Amino acid sequence: MGYDSKATKDRILCAATKEFAKHGVAGARVDRIAEAAQANKRAIYDYFGDKKALFAAVLEHMLSKCADAVPVRDDLADYARRLFDYHAANPEALRLLMWEALEMGGREVPAEEVRTAEYQKRVTSIEDTVPDAAMIYFFTLGLVNWGRAMPQLRRMVLGADFPQDQLIEATVAAVRTLAGGSATAR
Repeated sequence: MGYDSKATKDRILCAATKEFAKHGVAGARVDRIAEAAQANKRAIYDYFGDKKALFAAVLEHMLSKCADAVPVRDDLADYARRLFDYHAANPEALRLLMWEALEMGGREVPAEEVRTAEYQKRVTSIEDTVPDAAMIYFFTLGLVNWGRAMPQLRRMVLGADFPQDQLIEATVAAVRTLAGGSATAR
């Protein structure tokens, strides 16, 4: 059987996703990625470039998977519920975004123009049904992701035994309320 470059790339992306989600860009090691992917370092550099380019490819891959799995429709509250479910099943996606924020700060991120265009498509898809669609979409992302991104605050504010399903229902209700009204003061 011959060399399968697509399979190698897929294994590298999978291994790199786990490595970057756990350690960020600065802490990730190409040696560990190569070992986990059963690939050599040369293949990683040939296919993806340096470590930062590999991180960008991993993030783009994860965001694309999320966008395909959780499309935005007219019902933004339903989207919030489906996004909760997606992040529960794919915790690496949010962790990668958090690492990007920590390591990039306010600087432009790789493929920012492309990613901005993708987010704008989502906003456009709800503009006819949601007032202040961009603001409400941004708030929806924050409401869905905050409890998972900051588990220590969730625990301190809501209590250690606060049920996840109750948080989901409260978030869905908040998004439903936001989507029905204006997000900006007039």
